[in-house]
Parts: sequence; structure tokens; C-alpha cells
Amino acid sequence: MRCIILFLSVMAAVLACSRTKPEIPYGFMQLVLYQGETRPQELFSFFIIAEDEDGHENLEEMYLYHDREQLRWHIKSDEWVNYSQDGRNWIGTRSIAMQEGQSLPRGVYRVVLLNKGGEKGERNFTFDGDVRYPFPELNITDGSYLIKSEWPVNRLVCYDTAGNYITTIEVQSLSGSVSQLGIPSNVRTAALWTEDADYFCSAFTNVVPTQ
Repeated sequence: MRCIILFLSVMAAVLACSRTKPEIPYGFMQLVLYQGETRPQELFSFFIIAEDEDGHENLEEMYLYHDREQLRWHIKSDEWVNYSQDGRNWIGTRSIAMQEGQSLPRGVYRVVLLNKGGEKGERNFTFDGDVRYPFPELNITDGSYLIKSEWPVNRLVCYDTAGNYITTIEVQSLSGSVSQLGIPSNVRTAALWTEDADYFCSAFTNVVPTQ
């Protein structure tokens, strides 16, 4: 009797794992430029829409390859970032990087997604990473702000005295009075976040005092 129960338990565990491969309808890589001491530093985010008949909890790991340069990144399910937008669920990482002094190669990337049943889905996509605009600048002095930016979208990312995130404000004018921005009273510093969504590029300046 004990053997039968054990056998049924094993069979239930096997059947619980999907034998249908996961699907990857869409994926993208985003270049984020951070302000460095001598020049902007490149960091990269990578996200996919992932579908599995047994839900996201059945997804276990994914690999990102650049076959031409023989590069590979391994991201486990307990390491990737989950977020939802417009009814779609995304998984990925904001920690794709190269060794210091090296740039991430452009061209064709391949992502492989595996579920707990050992089935895998695969998709290729192209990353160009073209930066069309100079790195932006943010200055706040004597109650006035000045933004030097050619980027299509400009936002202030605001923090309190402890560096905790408070809010993000989209800036309509590149100069003016700080009081016109509607910054909450507990905000003490802000950084400028600019974005070129068509080319999957963003730039993020250092924080400056808002008061």
C-alpha cells in the first residue's frame, strides 16, 4: 500500500509539470546611461513577455545569448524582476553588464526560457542601442531649474532626505521655477531621467538638491 501511495505521489508531481513549452511573444533590451566621472556609464535591462500554460510560477530560468561574441547570461526565477504593464506580465533583469571598459555588443540576441518540466521556448531579437542625443544635464539654483536635454521625454525622479524614492514628475518645460513643478514638500533631491522610447534608450543624471 505504501508503495502505491508513493507511486501515485510521484506521478502527480510529474503530471503537475507542464509538458508544453513556454512561449516568448516579445522581448526587448534597454540601454540606460548613468552619469560617470569622465563619461556616461552603460547599463542594460532585459525583459520578455513570458507565457506558460501553468502560469509564471512554473517558469524556472532563462538564458540570454549573444552567439557571435559567445556571451551568455543566466537568470534564475528567484533573481528576475517581475512587473505588469497594460495587462501584460514581464520578467527580466536590470543587471546585464560587461566587464569594466567594455561595451555590450549590438546585433542579434537569443533568449531561452525553461519551465520546471524541462520544456523550453526560444526567440531571437535585435538590439541596436543607438544613442541619438547628448547626455542631459540638470541644474537647480535659487528656486529655479534648468534642464539641458534634447531627449523626447524628461522626468524628475524625486527622493527624501534619506534617499527614499518619493515620486516621478514629467517635465513639460526645460526651465522655470521649481515651485511650478508641484514637487512634494518632503522631497530634498532629484535626478533627471530622460527617455528615447523608440530606440530603447534612457539617461539618468546624478541627484541634485531641490531646495
